This record gives sequence, C-alpha cells and structure tokens, in this order.
Amino acid sequence: MTTLVIGGAGYIGSHVVRLLLDKGERVIVVDDLSTGFRSRTEGAELLELDVTLPDAVEKLAFALRSSGADSVIHFAAHKQVGESVENPEMYWHDNVGGLANVLAACASADVRDVVFSSSAAVYGVPDVDLVTEDLAPQPINPYGATKYVGEWMLADAERAHDMRTVALRYFNVAGAGWPELADTQVMNLVPIILNALEKGRTPTVFGDDYDTPDGTCIRDYVHVLDLAHAHIAALDYLRGEERPHRVFNVGTGEGSSVLEVIDAVARVKGIDITPEIGPRRAGDPARLICSGDRIAQHLGWKSEHGLEDIVRSAVEARAQAVDPS
Repeated sequence: MTTLVIGGAGYIGSHVVRLLLDKGERVIVVDDLSTGFRSRTEGAELLELDVTLPDAVEKLAFALRSSGADSVIHFAAHKQVGESVENPEMYWHDNVGGLANVLAACASADVRDVVFSSSAAVYGVPDVDLVTEDLAPQPINPYGATKYVGEWMLADAERAHDMRTVALRYFNVAGAGWPELADTQVMNLVPIILNALEKGRTPTVFGDDYDTPDGTCIRDYVHVLDLAHAHIAALDYLRGEERPHRVFNVGTGEGSSVLEVIDAVARVKGIDITPEIGPRRAGDPARLICSGDRIAQHLGWKSEHGLEDIVRSAVEARAQAVDPS
C-alpha cells in the first residue's frame, strides 16, 4: 500500500505518517514546509509542494501515478478561527482551493480512497450537550465553513469519480505520541497554558460564569496519537466493502473544563497555578462534547488516553523539545 499524506510534516500529519511507516506502508509526504518540518518526514519520501498553486494538480497526479498510490490523507489547511475571520479570502482560496486540486489530481490518477481532515468547527455553537454526526452543521466562522464545504466536495467527488471518502471531524487535539512530534504551535489550550508558564505569565481563563459545574467552558480533548490511529482505521474502512457513513466525529465522549485542564497541568508539573479570569470570548459554547458511537461501531475506534495522559505527554514533549527544523 502507498499513501500520499498531504501536510504530513505537520503536528497531526507526522503522527499518522509514523503509524503508516510502522505498518510497513510506503508513504509520500506532500508538504510546502511552511509550518511543517522536514525532520518529521524521516522514513517517508518528501515532495515539497504547495497544493494551492495552479500547477499542483499536474504534479500531484504525476506523484500519484508514478508511485502507484492507492490512497490520500489530506491535512494541509489553515486552522485559526480568528485569522479566518480577519482574512477569509485566504481561507477560502487555500483550504477550499487546495482540496479542489487534491481531488482533481486523485480523479486524474484514478485514486479512489481519500481521508479528509475536517473539524468540529463545522457544528458552530450547537445547543446540545453531546454532539452527534446527525446534528446539522452551522459553522459560525470561515474556518468552519471551509471545512464543511470540503465535506460537500468529497460527496461530489464520490458521485462524479466513484471515489470512497471519509471526513473526520476532530474535537480538541492535544498531547504528543513522541516528544519529537510535539505541537509547536501555540493555538490550542494545553500549549497556550504551557507557553504562558514558560514565559512567566499566568494563564487566562476567558469567562467563569458559564452554566457548567465550575463556570468555565467544557471541551472534549483527544490525544493526538488516538487521533492518528483514527486515520488508520478510516483507511481500513475505505478499503472494506461496507461504508454506510462518510462523516465521523473523533473525540472521547467526555468533557474537561478549562479549570480542570489547568489543574491537570499543575499536577503534572508539580506546581500551583492560579489563573487570571478574563471576559468571555464571543461565540464560545458552554459545553462541546463529542458522541463517539458512530466511529466506535463502524471503524472500531475508541480513544485510549485521558486528560492526564494528554497533559503529561505534552509537558514531557516540551521539556525535551529541540528545534525540529
């Protein structure tokens, strides 16, 4: 088996690449290295390419044909909600345009199996405690909208080109499967807390008056290694005969509040942390937890790591961090 992993030099993609290599599969990483690292592609073949460029279709199709690839996993995208609001044109051009090029290349090379990195951001601010895939998506920012449109594009490609596709809607991803594959971006709660502590600052909690037990927002945190295994399960699913669903949530089914995450960091680091309380951020739902019933039933996947594991792996990875370039 040969898989093209687009964005495979990044945080989540590099974990999937390592699992594929451990399975003995041939892996070709396609990455422009704008946020990824060459060192994370060791053992795989690397094609440096920006998939949003006009000539990307031809180059991707050639790579697919010449390698005999049978599947593609697509990660490459911008993923900052605030940035998407400030610069929506870039998100529409790159996230949607890049996927369009990937799907066109797959169609040209007759590659049928595609796993797409979607997001729980497609749900917007759902008025439910437990989010299932049957909930109608209502994205509230350009980032979430581009991911939802990406799912439409997959459905169209299935009808037009007889492809087999899966979209994985991630909830909150954190941790590290291996220290050298740590999350180097300061975008999500756990690295934001650790970054603040490293700089001698107190972490800020945005709102403590929500309708939750401790007043802070509750989210579903999934270990990046568990998420990587979900991609392997998705590939196996596509290669099977029965595929009743195209969209799957990836989470734990359990929620942790912001204060609980901060407390977990404090326990792992053996320190006291008293956060500052700031005002609420617009659009933050009080509670967002994933139902994992569908992915468990049809892909046989279930998370194995809890919050303590996630935080400990993130702390240890940052303690061992070296420049991965």
